[in-house]
Amino acid sequence: MAHLELDRIVQRYGSHTVVDGVSFRVEAGSIACLLGPSGCGKTTLLRCIAGFEPIAEGDIRVEGAVVTRADFRVAPERRRIGMVFQDYALFPHLTVAANIAFGLKALAARQCASRVDELLATVGLDGQGDKYPHELSGGQQQRVALARALAPRPRMILLDEPFSNLDVDLRERLSLELRGILKSQRMTAVLVTHDQHEAFALADEIGIMADGKIQQWDTPYNLYHRPANRFVADFVGQGVFLPGTVLDNHRVRVELGLLESRLPLECMQGCDACGRGCGVTVLLRPDDVIHDDRSALQAEVMNRAFRGAEFLYTLRLESGAEVLSLVPSHHNHAIGERIGIRLDVDHVVAFRTEANGTQAAIQPIGFQR
Repeated sequence: MAHLELDRIVQRYGSHTVVDGVSFRVEAGSIACLLGPSGCGKTTLLRCIAGFEPIAEGDIRVEGAVVTRADFRVAPERRRIGMVFQDYALFPHLTVAANIAFGLKALAARQCASRVDELLATVGLDGQGDKYPHELSGGQQQRVALARALAPRPRMILLDEPFSNLDVDLRERLSLELRGILKSQRMTAVLVTHDQHEAFALADEIGIMADGKIQQWDTPYNLYHRPANRFVADFVGQGVFLPGTVLDNHRVRVELGLLESRLPLECMQGCDACGRGCGVTVLLRPDDVIHDDRSALQAEVMNRAFRGAEFLYTLRLESGAEVLSLVPSHHNHAIGERIGIRLDVDHVVAFRTEANGTQAAIQPIGFQR
């Protein structure tokens, strides 16, 4: 039985549908993430799980019990669900210890103090209990907010854009720390974010949302290497699309060379096997295009972004098409320079192309070398 289960959830504001038939399951102790652009419905969905918003259709179950359906809603305070808000929502007039203890009024003073000390140690804030929120850094305030949410031993934690107020480097470090804390507590959690780096660092499974729907619910690895549709391929990671021609069931040719597959290649909707000459567009990630001085295949450096250990090069091919390539930073090439490249593609994703050149609105072709 799933710890959290959403079944065909629909939520509307008037005539506007914000969440449109969303279903997913989260197992106990797992960290899930709703990832998508602003306005896709992810925060509204999180608020429905918390009990802050009603729903028009479907039902939400926690540990098998219905907590929300169209004609019924358990009050948020009775759900035993912790919430970490975007702005932390700490009480400025209370100490760190008092903030954490806020939801522990039913405990005796000694038990409360013991629980607060335990959580301060868990989130790495030993000895900070007497300070006030304004005396802490943003990252420390985030940890206090998490400790406060964990204090009453909830059945689940919900996190709404928890790192949006922090700088980029701190976000990544805290994402890993937060994952460690949640796992150490064996806590089921659902995170909402628009930042895929946060999602990939924290979550076991991620639901990509767009227009109120889940486009793909999968592991971070599969979202990157096996996107279910063009939106997911565009949204997750970086990459470009090159036109390709299918040679047979196992091979497709692009400008940079021949790609081979183990799985049958189906490029025409409704066909079991692909005819020669069918058109596809092939997704190439920056790690698929390798800089190789010995390669006869050359491309012109159009742009470069220094990332410390790597450059992200934008390279123009003979046709004028551009690809991206991650290259170790000791290969410092100037804009306008031509460099050798080759393909090293383990996971090929191609999307069928209609006769008029548009993308077919069907599942992609996915295959491995």
